Amino acid sequence: METSGTLLKHLNDKLNPLGMEVYLFKVSWYNETVLPCFKLPYADNVICAVVLTVPAFFESAFLPNVGKLLEQKQTKDPIDQCIAFHLNETVSGLNVGDINIMYDYEILPNRRPKVLVQTAAHVAGAAFYYQREHLLKPSVKLNKLESSSHYDAAGDHNQNKGHCSHNCNAEDGTSSLIDPWGEKRKIYGVCIHPKYGGWFAIRAVLVFTELEDANLTKLEPTDCVKTRTERIDLLDKFNGNWKDSTYRNVIQVKEKYSELQTQYFLTLPKDRMQLLKQIVKNQTV
Repeated sequence: METSGTLLKHLNDKLNPLGMEVYLFKVSWYNETVLPCFKLPYADNVICAVVLTVPAFFESAFLPNVGKLLEQKQTKDPIDQCIAFHLNETVSGLNVGDINIMYDYEILPNRRPKVLVQTAAHVAGAAFYYQREHLLKPSVKLNKLESSSHYDAAGDHNQNKGHCSHNCNAEDGTSSLIDPWGEKRKIYGVCIHPKYGGWFAIRAVLVFTELEDANLTKLEPTDCVKTRTERIDLLDKFNGNWKDSTYRNVIQVKEKYSELQTQYFLTLPKDRMQLLKQIVKNQTV
């Protein structure tokens, strides 16, 4: 049976060169944060992994396989298809017992997401999940009412509302903080990566149902949007018009999506296949 350490090394060795990042967390860390209806039905010390795609994924893993993806003529989104292929290939043969892979777009019959990927990314230390609560207190844990958002930085959003209206001291300790949007407006939270800002996507959570590690070290997410003004600006831009991608640049980033990748995600899903056919045509010229 693999250990959590050898498991993480295997996942990183396979996925990092493809522009994918992996972070481990325990079921208890996630379940302590979410509402009862979102809890995962596994023992506290069961190990999970959250998988991100960063800017390099598009050119490193997706574009080289576009031709093969088109030949298969599946109805599944090509990006999702590519991710599923690499994840299944990566975990095949692992000595860890049963693995439950939950993708960011999967929902239950009651229309709830199978897993709250932003919360998973936060508790795993992969990316900081900023919510309106973080404008009202300098440092807070995830609020259970606000941890029920499902997020994909590549452009698909299926979110549930969060709400908070506390008052507390501002960063300089001299003034009272108020909710800048008021109680009636829904404000959705967003994860920010310490290297890539908003230029990444949270793609899946893997649950290694038979692998437990009570001593797994918790990695805290990097709080890289530190001031109240910056956090207001981030949430304003994300909730106002996330499609223009300005929220992604809330911090200085190591790398952004390429022009072609940006074009792909801005293209309507119904038109993406035609774009991919043009990409393949250009590759063969």
